[in-house]
Amino acid sequence: MDEPEPAAVAPSAGPPGLALDTQEFLKALGSPTRQRIMLLFAGGAELSVGEVAERAGISQATASQQLTLLRRGRVVTSRRDGKTVYYRADRDGVAAALAELQSYLKTCC
Repeated sequence: MDEPEPAAVAPSAGPPGLALDTQEFLKALGSPTRQRIMLLFAGGAELSVGEVAERAGISQATASQQLTLLRRGRVVTSRRDGKTVYYRADRDGVAAALAELQSYLKTCC
């Protein structure tokens, strides 16, 4: 006798009620390398990918990948000046993500 095929299960989109932006924020904070990079932007510093790579002791390719995740998580923002992209802390993005997270935690916990 044939058994029925299992129903397809959609991948979890994360905790119910937690915005995708806030999930990306938490993911951005989850890496020690990204945490080190975040500290480079203290005091309003604005740095290019090359400067981040040099100061963090990583390759430019790795710096670029990590900065992409930080930007997606609203931890940093970027601007282009010619061929150079400069990054700086995204205070508004961090504040919004923290507010969302705080509201979520008050609700669920």
